[in-house]
Amino acid sequence: MARPNRNPIATANGVRMILSIARGIVACCALLVLSAQSAQANERIVSIGGDVTEIIYALNAQSELIGRDSTSTYPEAAKALPDIGYMRQLNAEGILSLKPTLILASDQSLPALALEQVRNSGINVVSIPGLPALETVPKKISTVAQALGKEQEGQQLIAHYEQQLAAMPKNKLSTKVLFVMNYSGTTPMAAGQNTAADAIIGFAGGTNAMQGFNKYRPLSQEGIIAAAPELLLLTTAGYESLGGEEKIWQLPGISQTPAGKNRRFLVVDDLASLGFSLKTPEVISTLHKSMEDNR
Repeated sequence: MARPNRNPIATANGVRMILSIARGIVACCALLVLSAQSAQANERIVSIGGDVTEIIYALNAQSELIGRDSTSTYPEAAKALPDIGYMRQLNAEGILSLKPTLILASDQSLPALALEQVRNSGINVVSIPGLPALETVPKKISTVAQALGKEQEGQQLIAHYEQQLAAMPKNKLSTKVLFVMNYSGTTPMAAGQNTAADAIIGFAGGTNAMQGFNKYRPLSQEGIIAAAPELLLLTTAGYESLGGEEKIWQLPGISQTPAGKNRRFLVVDDLASLGFSLKTPEVISTLHKSMEDNR
């Protein structure tokens, strides 16, 4: 049986055509990948919430940040970004003036109407869990990482955080701790139940000296003396607002408590103690050690 004649030139041309098509497909795929990466790299992000901003930096996505709220003071580099104001007094016009393409906002941000106005302007607004609890932090990380397209980095950050949780001391102590909230221009307040401070004290194995009320109340001499705290807990900003250690002992009733008589106090990071951030396990361990060292 005679074999069909094959034209070597036609065959070569066919091979070249196939290779050309293949190269074109590869080039198109590469272009799509590059376009997606470029779109992501060109994101203009405003971060609302110190805990949210901290996570963005931890995920190495800070190059996309163009603005932050006034609670976003860590890391230090974040302070150089334009400040849109306090996260519970947001203004839609101020946010939109930065021409963002993405807003990553703690669900504790207020007023909700301001964020709704931003969303109605066509800007993508992603709500980040903000409940003050240790188990919320991995959810924060996961939500931020997904919004940034950094899921793998997010999983690594969650694993590191969970390692810190596992290393925290577990034994309970009887130490009574008073958390004093103090900011410039405001009346010093004591933390009661259902506060981030109350949760931190409990996680550290201590007891909140102030019982019988929720949220915060102004310090009263009678109440503080009756509570008899053995250790005072302040944030860095609160301590600085007071004006140093001597001012602590001048607060109502403090000098007549075990903590005042023994000059026992601890200053901790604001965000880690009140915002439940990546550094919260470290603060809890530090508080626990302080209680143990002074028993």
